[in-house]
Amino acid sequence: MEPSQTINIRLFHTNDIHSHFETWPTIVGLLKSKRELAKGKGEATLTFDIGDFVDRFHPISEATLGKGNVELLNAAQFDAVTIGNNEGITLSKGELLNLYADAKFEVLLGNLTISDVDTKSFSKPYKIYEKSGVKIGVIGLTVAYPVFYETLGWSIKDPFEALNEILPIVREQSDLVIILSHLGMRDDQRIAEQFSGVDIILGAHTHHLFPNGEYAGETLLCGTGKHGNYLGEVLITLNKESKSIINTEASVTEVHKEPKYYQDETTKVVLANLMRLSGEILSEPVTQLTSNMNVNWFKDSPLPKLLASALRQWTKADVSILNSGILLDGLAQGHVNKGDIHRICPHPINPCVVHLSGKELLEALNRCEDKELTHLKMKGFGFRGKVIGRMVYDGIMIVDRDKKRHFNQEDIFINGEGLDLKRKYIIGTLDLFTFGHLIPQIRDADHKRFFMPEFIRDVLFWALKSV
Repeated sequence: MEPSQTINIRLFHTNDIHSHFETWPTIVGLLKSKRELAKGKGEATLTFDIGDFVDRFHPISEATLGKGNVELLNAAQFDAVTIGNNEGITLSKGELLNLYADAKFEVLLGNLTISDVDTKSFSKPYKIYEKSGVKIGVIGLTVAYPVFYETLGWSIKDPFEALNEILPIVREQSDLVIILSHLGMRDDQRIAEQFSGVDIILGAHTHHLFPNGEYAGETLLCGTGKHGNYLGEVLITLNKESKSIINTEASVTEVHKEPKYYQDETTKVVLANLMRLSGEILSEPVTQLTSNMNVNWFKDSPLPKLLASALRQWTKADVSILNSGILLDGLAQGHVNKGDIHRICPHPINPCVVHLSGKELLEALNRCEDKELTHLKMKGFGFRGKVIGRMVYDGIMIVDRDKKRHFNQEDIFINGEGLDLKRKYIIGTLDLFTFGHLIPQIRDADHKRFFMPEFIRDVLFWALKSV
């Protein structure tokens, strides 16, 4: 078909940046260059972020509660974003409602709703863009964690149910349908299998990388990995008269390999200013230590013990269990500020309580003392450390802890009394252990209560205030 009979639309997309701003000036420089090239060819462009752009491990995101991230997206001239779980469940409801107050882009989110009658939503489920005469329907969806969202006061809907309602409305108004999906690769594939009329899914959440996209049926799936390592691009060629798709071509640019001259100088200045501002905000004093409080990931040490004691008190639990690796470093004698606490405990991890029988607790403690778990190097479930480390307890005493590999009922004392296998105990711990395979007994507990929006560093802050 002759070029005069076709229309080209070019999409740019990022996902799961997680406040890793190391490559952000290069990404912005590339976007500016690529948009100019597209403009020169008569191509329309749209730029999207697919969520988890904010991650409070970074001082800018912590100090500004994500608003610094929004400033960066504004400056980079994004057209729309959807949210990930890091925006959705690591901020309070009020903080999320305020996050995008100054946004110059759309927030598209079809499965999170506000029950408060008088509260204005920060998002809309979809938007219809018109580019070069082509109507492009864009829908946003995020992964549903009902317990966490409901604890924070939100109503989160199953994304497939939401899409079932939204897609027919959008499809009817659009020549082309795109989903900004912070659902993960498997759910993207499931959408492609179960729903007709979805042309492109720009994916996220599972950090998958599709260098040239992948087709599931007639739907093109895309993903750019994580941490700004890649910038995604999709060239869509349509018939000018019928507006039907002739061809799609997906690609990624490996950002680290691009020359330094692509780095956008204005973005570097904005980041430097945000770092200065964040330093000022996080300089708020917390306490003054009369001696060093060290951390050792593989031996008993004072700061993890202080945190375990505080966690037990703060959650009003019978005992507490946490890992030494939750603290990345100790605190030196002298002044301690909020930035120090954030530096050593950057994880978006919430305190929680679970109820375990004595029998389940015994099994959990044997798992906790497993050397494989102690030395496990991991990332994920909010953990931003290097290694799980030795478990730290408050209210639990294990006889000959360092001499045995397996423990029986008679080896365990709870607040000075022998372990009762039939009694129910309230355990103060970290939400980290309610996921995955780390401590199955905690993961599988019938009763769980999460403290949100507080992070474990808020408990440390509370403990140090009284030191």
